[in-house]
Amino acid sequence: MHTRSGIWLLAITLFTAPAMAAAPHASPETPAHSMDHGSAHQEPADDHAGGHDHGAMDEVSTPFDQNEALRLSQQAVGRQVGNRKLVDANGKVFELREMFGKPLVISLIYTSCYHICPTTTKHLAEVVAKARKVFGADGFRVLSIGFDTRVDTPQAMGAFSRAQGIAGGDNWRFVSLSAEEMEGLGRDLGFVFYPSSRGFDHMIQASVLDGRGVVYRQVYGMTFETPLLLEPLRELTLGTPKHEDSLVADLVRRVRFFCTTYDPGSDAYRFDYSIFIGMAIGTMIIGGGFFFLWNEKRKKKLAV
Repeated sequence: MHTRSGIWLLAITLFTAPAMAAAPHASPETPAHSMDHGSAHQEPADDHAGGHDHGAMDEVSTPFDQNEALRLSQQAVGRQVGNRKLVDANGKVFELREMFGKPLVISLIYTSCYHICPTTTKHLAEVVAKARKVFGADGFRVLSIGFDTRVDTPQAMGAFSRAQGIAGGDNWRFVSLSAEEMEGLGRDLGFVFYPSSRGFDHMIQASVLDGRGVVYRQVYGMTFETPLLLEPLRELTLGTPKHEDSLVADLVRRVRFFCTTYDPGSDAYRFDYSIFIGMAIGTMIIGGGFFFLWNEKRKKKLAV
């Protein structure tokens, strides 16, 4: 009996460990979830606070409190983002909720910025390209939204997109919105910005939303590390099965995502076959244990 209990304990340990590793760390609705991850612990450098060097506004500057901006940003984690009316670079009017149903990355920029916003967007494009290789071309969506509503017209957003070499499309749209809609969206995302002599002062953040439009993670910085965006996307993908997938297709998709690991040397994700090797070894050990028990039982019967 002791031997059989030991075998079952070994089996449970081997086959539940991968499932525990693949599970999301906490519910997306919990604001504290983000505070335990790299994006929340990033201390944005001075340039990450958004001290832009292009004078786009003539208003009197409002002092920018980076700590308060970070606090408001983190408070938004777990918050439902309301529906907003948007206009894409082609002049098509649509609603923000049309982008829900899949993980959504929202990047807030302004087009008259000539250094930080272009650099941020180009870096985001590089990370998005890596994420597409892991999650597929339609695995998630991206919105770049111009928050300088007087200047960031659909034409300006289109020109900005082309200047960064981003083709756009249905899964990455560059959009404009009214001042009223921007006020509401900024409140939902915990995003504040103030006119300054250099343009605008603001946090450089990318907000990751789950398929329902709830803020799941905030990622900060002009050139953030690749896993800071891909890990929440992976958590959301593993935790939200696609309704149109068959059971087999969903299982294959989950195995592929779970077995994809980050290689810091190449700054890319690769398929980790060692997981299958470990499972095969575990299966052999368990099989050997069962064979041993069966053989012992057979010997006792023969002895009788």
